[in-house]
This record gives sequence, C-alpha cells and structure tokens, in this order.
Amino acid sequence: EQKIPDELSALGELAKTPEANIIKLPNISASIPQLQATIKELQAKGYNIPDYPENPQNDAEKEIKERYAKVLGSAVNPVLREGNSDRRAPSAVKNYAKKFPHSMGAWDKNSKSHVSTMDSGDFFANEKSVTMREATNAKIEFVDPSGNVTVLKESTPLEAGEIVDATFMSKKALVTFLEEQIAEAKAQDVLFSLHMKATMMKVSDPIIFGHCVKVFYKDVIAKHADTIKELGVNFNNGLGDLYSKIKGHAKQAEIEADIEAVYVNSPAMAMVDSDNGITNLHVPSDIIIDASMPAAIRASGQMWGPDGKQKDTKFVIPDHCYSTLYTATIENCIAHGALDPTTIGTVPNVGLMARKAEEYGSHPTTFEAPGNGTIKVTDSNGNVIHEHVVEEGDIWRMVMVKDAPIQDWVKLAVSRAKATGWPTVFWIDEDRAHGREILKKVNTYLKDHDTTGLDIRIMSVYEAAKLSVERMRAGENTISVTGNVLRDYNTDLYPILELGTSAKMLSIVPLMNGGGLFETGAGGSAPKHVQQLVKENYLRWDSLGEFLALVPSLEQVVNSSGNNKAQVLANALDKATEKLLNENKSPQRRLGTIDNRGSHFYLAMYWAEALAAQSDNAELAAKFGPVAAQLQENEAKINEELLAVQGKPADIGGYYKPDVAKTTAVMRPSATLNAIVDAI
Repeated sequence: EQKIPDELSALGELAKTPEANIIKLPNISASIPQLQATIKELQAKGYNIPDYPENPQNDAEKEIKERYAKVLGSAVNPVLREGNSDRRAPSAVKNYAKKFPHSMGAWDKNSKSHVSTMDSGDFFANEKSVTMREATNAKIEFVDPSGNVTVLKESTPLEAGEIVDATFMSKKALVTFLEEQIAEAKAQDVLFSLHMKATMMKVSDPIIFGHCVKVFYKDVIAKHADTIKELGVNFNNGLGDLYSKIKGHAKQAEIEADIEAVYVNSPAMAMVDSDNGITNLHVPSDIIIDASMPAAIRASGQMWGPDGKQKDTKFVIPDHCYSTLYTATIENCIAHGALDPTTIGTVPNVGLMARKAEEYGSHPTTFEAPGNGTIKVTDSNGNVIHEHVVEEGDIWRMVMVKDAPIQDWVKLAVSRAKATGWPTVFWIDEDRAHGREILKKVNTYLKDHDTTGLDIRIMSVYEAAKLSVERMRAGENTISVTGNVLRDYNTDLYPILELGTSAKMLSIVPLMNGGGLFETGAGGSAPKHVQQLVKENYLRWDSLGEFLALVPSLEQVVNSSGNNKAQVLANALDKATEKLLNENKSPQRRLGTIDNRGSHFYLAMYWAEALAAQSDNAELAAKFGPVAAQLQENEAKINEELLAVQGKPADIGGYYKPDVAKTTAVMRPSATLNAIVDAI
C-alpha cells in the first residue's frame, strides 16, 4: 500500500512520442550522503526500506546496493533526454544583465590561480575508440594473470554506427599526481582545491575524490587504520564520513586533533564553510565543478580559505579531457582582467546529450579494477572490441554515443548557425581517440546540409574556449557545439559570467521523435535554499527558469494543435517576464524582502496585465482584465501577508518527501492572493 507508480519510466516513454510537451524542473543529482539522508527520512515516515549497504557482505546486500544505484547521480536526465539541447540566454535576461550588471571580482595580473591536470595515465591518455560496423551485444570481463575470468557486465547492446570508447585512469598515476599538487600548492602558497562531478559521474568521481582525501589525510589514516576499518569509513564519501562515524567513539578527540594537525604542514584548503571548518574534501557533492569553477572565476579566480578570506587557488581537475576549458578562461582573465557583464557577448550551446550520450551515460559500464590483469570488451562472437592492461584500483569505463543523436546534433547546430549568423564551433579534440571518431561523423553529416555562407569551425577544447572568451570580451557571440559533459560545463560557465547565474537560461530540447522537453534552471543550489526555508520561512529559489520554459512549451502547443490562444499566453508571459526583471521582482537575498512567493505574485500580476492589454484575443483580455485589477488593488496587502510569515521556522513535513498539505500552506501564505487566483 506504500508503493507509488514508476512515474519516471512513464515520462521516459512519453519523451519518445510526438505529443511530448515536458517541462523538467531541476532535480537533485544524488550523492551517497544524500541517498542515505533520503532513506533515513523515509524510514522515519514508516517506509520499510533497507539501509544502503556501502560494503555489501552477501548477495542480498549486493542486490540492494544495485537497486539503490539506479537513483544515484542524475537518474532523471538520461531518461527524459531523448533529444539534444539548445541552451541560450533569452534576450530579456541578457538585456537585464547589461542594465543591472552582477558583481565581478577584479583580477590581478599577478594572480597565481591556475588549473592543474594530469598529462599521463588519465582517461584522456588511455582512451581507445571505434565505430561499430554492425549491431552486437558487448560483454565486459576482467581476466586475472592466471586466466580466471570475472564478468563485470554480461550484456550491453550496441548499435551499428555507434561510437564505443574504453579507457581507464591509473590509480598510481592519480595518487602521484595528487601528491605533487598538494606539495606544489604549499610551495606556491595558494589554496588547494579539488573539482569533480561526483554526482553525475557517480562511479568514477567519488573514487577519485576518495583518493584525494586519502592522500591529503594519509598520516591520520595510517595512524588510525584499525579504528577506521572497524567503523567502516568510506573516504569516497569524503572526510565527513570519518567525522560522522567517530562521533561518540573513545578515540574521537584524538582523531579530530590529528586531523587538525594535518593542516599545520599542508597547504591551506579551499573551504565550503570556513566558519564551521567544512573543507572542499568533506562531502563529494559539495564542490561540483560546473558550479564551483565559474563561481571562482567570477570571484577574481579565488576561493575562500580557512581564515575566511579569499585567496589564489590551485584548481585540481585530474582528468585532462575538459580541464582546458577553465585553463583558457583563467588565462584570459589574468591577461585582460574581469569580464564586463554590460558589454560582453554570449556563448549559447548546442549539446550532444540525447540517449545518454557520452560519459554521463557510462555509470553502468564503469568499474574499479579488482586486481592486476586485463579488462576487455568482446562482441557476441567473442571478438575483442577493446582491451586494457590494468592494475588493482584503476578506474575503467566504457562510453557510448549512438549515431542518430550525432546526426540530430549536427542538424541542430546548422539550424542555429543559420538562425543567428554567428560563428558556430564544434569543440572536438583530435588528440583524443573519441574526438577522432566523432570528427569523422561530423564531417560526413555536415555534407547533408547547405552550409553556404555559414561560419562553422572545428577546434580543440582549449582553442575553442580561448576563441569564445576572446569574442565574448569583445562583445561578440559564438555558438559552442559540444559533447555531453562540455554541454554541462559550458552552460554553467558562460551564463554565470554573462548573467550571474545559470538558472536564467532558456533550455530547449527538440525531442528526436517530434515532441519538446523544456528544462529549467540549475538544481545545485536547491538543497541550501530548502534548508533556509525550513529554518526561517524564506525561499530564495528563483523560478525564472520555469517562467522562461513555459513560453516555448506553450508555443509547442500552438505547433502541435494550432491553438492560437496558447500563443497569446506565451507572448504575454514573455512580456511579464521582461517586466519582472526590469522591475527587479526576482527573489532578493535577505529576510524582509520578497522571496520566491513574492516573485510568483508579481509574475501573475504582470502576466494578467499583459493578457488584459493584448488585442489578439478578446476573450482572454476580458477574462484577465478583472484579475489584473484585483492584483493591482491588493498589491500592498498581498505583500504584507507574504512578508509576515518570514523569520520563523517552516514545517513542510520532510525534505525528500515533503507533506503536500503542509508545503502548500507554507508556499501559499497570502489569503488575499489565494482567493484571487482560486477564483479564476
């Protein structure tokens, strides 16, 4: 009786239909600590679900861990993304950023901030790539030196024309690299900071994160090895796992003192919360590269140190595949200073993400080598597709990109190039095995389109990033056409520099079977916003992304059904959103000012005003004229009712499974506004 329908699978099926019209709100890319908090909350609510077995001891626990693994990381996005993405800054948002520029920290020409990345032994260096000639079922096996075979994955269907990569990161090379970077950070007197994506890359990156924790705190770990083993500490969950498991233990004070002693001879570490001693190595989901790097670049290339002050930083990004995006941007800022939001251009993105494209779909085919030996991929006839000699602890993965999404991606890039007339750059590294296979397809599929007069280029990640930031600084616009991971990184970096946030981007996903998916905002900050809501009944979350997404969603209704009323609603909403920005009615930063609920009130009022004023549909004008008048007349009273609840704790009945009635009461505190809306 506690079971609920599998709504995600139903949505996944809907996304494959021409009728699909889906607005996807931001979702948590869950880490293991977040999963554990979810389980605890659900158990407290009477749900008889098992604990998450981090170290399964038997087959039953292994099965439980595998079932929970399905919801780790971003479980929602790969299911719904049956199309490639078109992300860009709406003109209203871009104009607002120029009119009301966000703060940008000043860069020092002598800044010591820099990116450090591996030059050997990483995923980039060890990659092999091939395009499948025919469909098959791939098997992944580990073979030890004695010839014993362990099947890592029995079956992975592959399509004809699909690009299949395999690569690994050497544990030895990674540990050596991390040791060198920690020593360098100390010698250079800069903060040490690791930047990963442990949520989306939910198998590989927590392991890399764990190695960094083990290297940084190796003296403590060596001294207290028996206690750490006894408590079942998993450093892939961060130093916070040690802190939580030693609570109440006889050696708690001693271990905590030894941790503090580490900092005496180590480089200062970048902090998540310097007031409470929370470092960047506490929880893997606290420092997410696509949010943390742009924030640091925006803040003079600095992060916060343990003394509560900003300082130049060594940004450690182990894998070389994408780190040069940030290298090129930082080099430009050191040479030329901070970018000016009032004059800079824009860098929209066409992203290859359909059908779990590239690394973000590789979780089921990522493994930690169980020993020294060989990991190989074979087809259904036993022929070897890829193989690597590995050592125990190496991180191996297989990555796939299907052919149809690549064709669609090229088509979308050409259509955006035609629509804008802007230079359109495919970010492809020919030095990378995967890049060479992708390039063959891009060159082939570009011939299917008329590109006469279009400025379409193919450049390495570093050169493309260098060109984009140079043009951006000059006030010029450049379309970036990228794979899945760079799509994620680019659509945070450039919007945060341009607009101050990535939550205000318009994200349109033309689904490959004819429907539309409209994505809203960025979910990384959501947990902190909800914590603030529960603590003081103030919700800073900005819903602008939802407002922006609703416009193309309504236009999709027009395209699919010919209902022109939807176009009137869309046009009026566009005007309302622009007015919301110009009147500065987005959520503010402190108690006593409007929050998310006040922002929704003003959007409703401006939307009603725009509908009442339009001349395309008399019925809608007549319907919303009185609504606009009522909202205008009651503006002061509604604001008073919305502000009155702030400053006291709010009970929403849970975080991962809130109570609908309680949450509705918290989110709709104005009786006056409720009465007007409910009467429409």
